[in-house]
Amino acid sequence: MPKIDIYTDGASRGNPGHAACGFAVYADGVEIYTGKKYLGQATNNFAEYTAVIEAAKNHIVRDVQELNFFLDSELVVKQMKGEYKVKHPNIIPLKQELDAVLAGKKVTFTHVPRAMNKTADRLANEAIDEALG
Repeated sequence: MPKIDIYTDGASRGNPGHAACGFAVYADGVEIYTGKKYLGQATNNFAEYTAVIEAAKNHIVRDVQELNFFLDSELVVKQMKGEYKVKHPNIIPLKQELDAVLAGKKVTFTHVPRAMNKTADRLANEAIDEALG
């Protein structure tokens, strides 16, 4: 089984504002799939969580048992690791959904600098640009 790394990012122009998410899936370092989705009006944290959920639910990785997520959102990484509690009422259901989607899998979450997350960032911003015309 190849090593699966997933880079995710959420974007919000305004907070809240026009928001979207993007993700890129790599198998043994080779990009094998990308995705993006416009989310409408949302906060950046909502977009960040949705990016991870969309990636985790994607058909490419749905049946993969070991996933390594890389995000430039330190908040989401620390919340998923259990270092910070999720307190915002709009984020609690997203955290619960993500926990359910990832249940039974071996998962890591790693914070990376924005410069290492350019593909996912580009995809999220493309989704906003496409939605706004």
